[in-house]
Amino acid sequence: MNPISRRPQRRASNLQPVVKGVAAACIAASALWCAGASLAADQPVVGLITKTDTNPFFVKMKQGAEAAAQKDGAKLVTAAGKFDGDNAAQVTAIENMITAGAKAILITPSDTKAIVPSIKKARAAGALVIALDTPTDPQDATDALFATDNFKAGVLIGQYAKAALGGKPAKIATLDLAPGVSVGVLRHNGFLQGMGVKEGDPSIVCSQDTRGDQSKGQTAMENCLQKSPDINVVYTINEPAAAGAYRALKSAGKEKSVMIVSIDGGCEGVRNVKAGAIAATSQQYPLKMASLGVEAGVEYAKTGKKATGYHDTGVTLITDKPQNGVDSKDTKFGLDNCWGNK
Repeated sequence: MNPISRRPQRRASNLQPVVKGVAAACIAASALWCAGASLAADQPVVGLITKTDTNPFFVKMKQGAEAAAQKDGAKLVTAAGKFDGDNAAQVTAIENMITAGAKAILITPSDTKAIVPSIKKARAAGALVIALDTPTDPQDATDALFATDNFKAGVLIGQYAKAALGGKPAKIATLDLAPGVSVGVLRHNGFLQGMGVKEGDPSIVCSQDTRGDQSKGQTAMENCLQKSPDINVVYTINEPAAAGAYRALKSAGKEKSVMIVSIDGGCEGVRNVKAGAIAATSQQYPLKMASLGVEAGVEYAKTGKKATGYHDTGVTLITDKPQNGVDSKDTKFGLDNCWGNK
């Protein structure tokens, strides 16, 4: 016989109140643990994938997403490419987010065509996919798009540049993004329409790709000046490229005779408008894009309701030298609202 079974019964009975107390405590602790686990399980996971984590535009976008996720009780997971155009890193990020159980994935696609198969995979896994700032090609590869009208942003600075020239013949350099990236194509084409010229027009004397990078923007401008020293208008894909272009122009002693127009309306970019380095910029609101995207992702996670279609997050021309017939705001407005602070 097992020695334990021969112990007096009264000892067991003496332990009953203690056992009941411990059991009650365990049940209570278990209930608390289960409640905590339930809350963790109910916390929606939202992913954000940007083109880079160094461009101020995307840094601010991430900050907007973090604030919205905290407000809405979501867990935000983030990733970024090593450079603008790093599709491989974005593909890996989507796969990781699917594995992490993300209910929504927000992405600024680096390669708007190559990323589409990965987006289809995410949607097939049940994730809501929203493009921010940059539409995919085709645009309906994602469930929704939260972005500036990039074509309109280009049109505004094109109209401004044309008006500011006052009838003087244009000698245009375009410092673009990279071939085939939709946001770059839209901005470039919008600028040309605003200027009233078409691709291939002889007034376009130089076109260079910059990937939106300041150092590449400087090199591109140096190359354009060597090709056509009489350039008087420079279109840049964004303000880092514009800063590079200005540096090249200043080194060549041409910063006062060449007009730079750009797009983004970031805080540093607006300060460069105020300082006269950039004549005008089209201001976008990445904080708004990100916060609206997170809100849509959380709503989908909680209710199953999907955001669909295009959501315009606005654009404003910023300049301290307004031109007749072109709506604009000054740099005070630009600094108050840069990146979508208000």
